[in-house]
Amino acid sequence: MTAPTPSLPGPVPPHHSVALDLGGRTALVTGAAGGIGRACALRLASAGAEVRAVDRDADGLAALAARAGGLPGLVRTQVLDLTDLDAAEKAAEGVDVLVNNAGLQLVRPLEEFPPDVFHTVLTVMLEAPFRLIRGALPHMYAQGWGRIVNLSSVHGLRASAYKSAYVAAKHGLEGLSKTAALEGAPHGVTSNCVSPGYVRTPLVEAQIADQAAAHGIPPERVLTDVLLRDAALKRLVEPEEVAEAVAYLCTPQAAFVTGISLALDGGWTAH
Repeated sequence: MTAPTPSLPGPVPPHHSVALDLGGRTALVTGAAGGIGRACALRLASAGAEVRAVDRDADGLAALAARAGGLPGLVRTQVLDLTDLDAAEKAAEGVDVLVNNAGLQLVRPLEEFPPDVFHTVLTVMLEAPFRLIRGALPHMYAQGWGRIVNLSSVHGLRASAYKSAYVAAKHGLEGLSKTAALEGAPHGVTSNCVSPGYVRTPLVEAQIADQAAAHGIPPERVLTDVLLRDAALKRLVEPEEVAEAVAYLCTPQAAFVTGISLALDGGWTAH
């Protein structure tokens, strides 16, 4: 009999949103059908942006569109597989704000990690962001303003066992973001990473069984012994908290913030 997935600590109360007016701006959010991407799409639309929400999950995008009804901005959805790199680059043309969020995860020891999955992870989480940035920059440069926010992870700053592809992709994304910041600075374009710890998303919940197998522990110990072991704050990050960090980096007050990695890790990297 399969052990039930351990329950995760309940969400924290919602936080007040930072002031943000993106009226007249167009934003693209990848991986927008759920989790962090959905929270970011809703947050930017609530600030008045026209949001292009892309994902390969058509049902999730439909649910997002329904939830976005009545917001000041507009959410337009597009089913897009980011392994189609030409289509990814084209989707980013003409946007003012780019949020590279889409990701996937597999927990396996290096010697057992499937090479095809490693390739797919690097394609979706590093090569696709490069192509999206490449597609977005001409418009941003032409108007002298742009915001690129790359959803990295504490695993872009630290490594963990059994996550070779994810860690490699996130470390690469951190470097790509810094390069975009240096090149974009003369054109009024900022590029930053937001690097959360474990976030309350289906991606995290789905890896509990794999983590248990990889570490040789029962599933009910994964949360305390693996996911939250190194964090000072013993809870998961909420998607809406990550979206607020993304929103801040799009404000006029953040115009001098570029090339950084904003860690939302509950003190993990304080060690």
